[in-house]
Amino acid sequence: MIEFLPILLGGARVTVEITASAAVLAVLLAFVSGLARLSRSRLIRGTSVVYVELFRGSSLLVQLFWLFFVLPHFGVTLTPFQTAVLGLGLNIGAYGSEVVRGAILAVPAGQTAAAAALGLTGPQVMRYVVLPQAVLRMLPIWGNLLIELLKGTALVSLITVSDLTFRAYQLNQATFQTAKIFTMVLAIYGLLALVIAMAIRGLERRFGRHRLAQERM
Repeated sequence: MIEFLPILLGGARVTVEITASAAVLAVLLAFVSGLARLSRSRLIRGTSVVYVELFRGSSLLVQLFWLFFVLPHFGVTLTPFQTAVLGLGLNIGAYGSEVVRGAILAVPAGQTAAAAALGLTGPQVMRYVVLPQAVLRMLPIWGNLLIELLKGTALVSLITVSDLTFRAYQLNQATFQTAKIFTMVLAIYGLLALVIAMAIRGLERRFGRHRLAQERM
C-alpha cells in the first residue's frame, strides 16, 4: 500500500486543483446568476433561468462530454483540465444560483427598507445589509455543494484527466490490487471532504462572530 501512495497522492493533487478552480468559478457564477434572477429585466432573468435549468436538468457526465467532444466542432478546443474546471463550475454554479437567490430573499424586507430610509443606495444595501446575512445562511448548503463538486471530479477521469480516480484505475489495471487501491482512494476522498467541511464550519464561526459583533454595535 505504501508504494501505491505516491501515485495516488499525485492524482489527489490534480483532484484538489480541479476542485479549487471549479469552486471559484461555481461561486462566481452562482452569485452572478442568483442576482440576475432578482433583476427587473426579463431578458436578464430569462437568461439566468435558461442557464440554471439547463445545467441542473442534464447529467454532469453529458455536460463534460459535450464540452470536450462537441465544442471542437465549433472551433473551441479545451484541454481536459480546462474542460473539467468549466464543466464542474457550470454545473455546481447552477445549483448554487438557487442557494444565493433563496438566501437573499430570506433576509427580512424590513431591514432593506430601513437601510434605504437611512440613505443607503441599492448597491450599498446589498453589500452592507443583505449579503452579510445571506452569506451566513448560504454557507452550510455551500459546504454540501462543494463536497458534491469534489465527488463529481471522479467523472473527469473519463475525459483523460489524470486525477485520483484515473490513477487508481491505472494502478488497478497494472496490479489487480483492487481492495487495497480503492480502499485508499475512499480514504483520500473522505479526508478531502472532511477538510472542506471543516473549512466551511470555520467560515460559519467567523461570519457568525462578525454578525454578532455588528448586532452588539
